[in-house]
Amino acid sequence: MESNDFEYISSSESDTIALGKKLAHIAKRGDTFALFGTLGMGKSVLARAFIQELSGAMEVPSPTFTLLQSYEGADFEIYHFDLYRLKSPEEIFEIGMEDALYDGACLIEWPERMGVYLPRNIFRVEFQPEGEGRKISISTTSEEKRQRLAQLGEGGK
Repeated sequence: MESNDFEYISSSESDTIALGKKLAHIAKRGDTFALFGTLGMGKSVLARAFIQELSGAMEVPSPTFTLLQSYEGADFEIYHFDLYRLKSPEEIFEIGMEDALYDGACLIEWPERMGVYLPRNIFRVEFQPEGEGRKISISTTSEEKRQRLAQLGEGGK
């Protein structure tokens, strides 16, 4: 298991929004952000801020029922998956995830539902309770991605 390359303490929804915007600025085509955490931890808040920052979309509904929403960014498409309702990992092929993983940047809520199909070279974003707020830890196995995480700067605690 890789170490946490970046840790952020979020004491409010606006802190989580700020981190989502910062992550958007280090994203590239082909990146996957796997968002791990229980219900109500802020995964959708972070994803919405990320998407709005890159696409300018005003409305960013949760893809809980559709499983996927996509948005046009300036440099690449942004794919937002919510796999909570997935019944088997193989269903990801029916919703076009394979193409999305290469064509754009993917934000995946409930990535553990993908099982063995979760790519290895990802940004692993973990949300955990921390006092009254959340600790958001981001790790990766890629040195190139670690260098981009370092650009998040002093926001980490």
